[in-house]
Amino acid sequence: MGEESSVLTVAADGDVRIVTLNRPDRLNGVSEELHRRLSEVWSELAEDPGARAVVLTGAGRAFSAGGDFDHLLAHHTDARLRDRSIHRDRRIQTDMIRFPLPVVAAVNGAAVGLGCSLALGCDLVLMAEDAYLADPHISVGLVAGDGGVTLWPLLTSLLRAKEYLFTGDRIPAAKAVEFGLANRVVPGEDLMTEALALAHRLAAQPAEALQSTKMALAAVVENVSRGGMEAALMSERATMTNPDHIRIVNELAARSQERSSARREA
Repeated sequence: MGEESSVLTVAADGDVRIVTLNRPDRLNGVSEELHRRLSEVWSELAEDPGARAVVLTGAGRAFSAGGDFDHLLAHHTDARLRDRSIHRDRRIQTDMIRFPLPVVAAVNGAAVGLGCSLALGCDLVLMAEDAYLADPHISVGLVAGDGGVTLWPLLTSLLRAKEYLFTGDRIPAAKAVEFGLANRVVPGEDLMTEALALAHRLAAQPAEALQSTKMALAAVVENVSRGGMEAALMSERATMTNPDHIRIVNELAARSQERSSARREA
């Protein structure tokens, strides 16, 4: 495996690898370090000779609440960071599509923005009863470049994709299953047990047949999504310096800071 990092951990459960987003105090919000590790981990796991399946989950009470405010704010004045982030977003999407092993998402709480895209980029999606999906890129003044345009039209109807990408509304777990964005809802206390059981079942399947089938499906995904992915990524980069985005993120960050200060004083 690559460089050790506390913000993303990889553990072994036999021939299953458990990848955990590990910033629980920030609801697993994506910092620059976590973004970097997410862009590296899939190629590392693909080279792990003992791995046959993967479970992706989040530490604490969220899967991932999306972009960390400090990270988002830094993009407003750092052109190199904007370029680096778009490169990493492209790599995350492409590497997950091309990743040869089956991946089970154990969505243990909020999966928002990039967190939502990470969940939907998995092969099978299990959600805790109180978990939800949301992609509020547009609501914060950004184009949905890190996966919304790539994935949603392949998983649900175009009309539903437009409704929930355009509004940023939350999709509760049961609705996500109804819409084709998740496989099933699981009681929270059973989520990891069921995700691991499913991953081990997949790991026990004939490896070449399963992986070759997945790669054939990946070719379909790439053929359908390639143009949309690139257009969305370039447009997202442009909106990172849009006045609406800068204003909204600064307002949200200020409110978050006020809530944190109030909790400390209580």
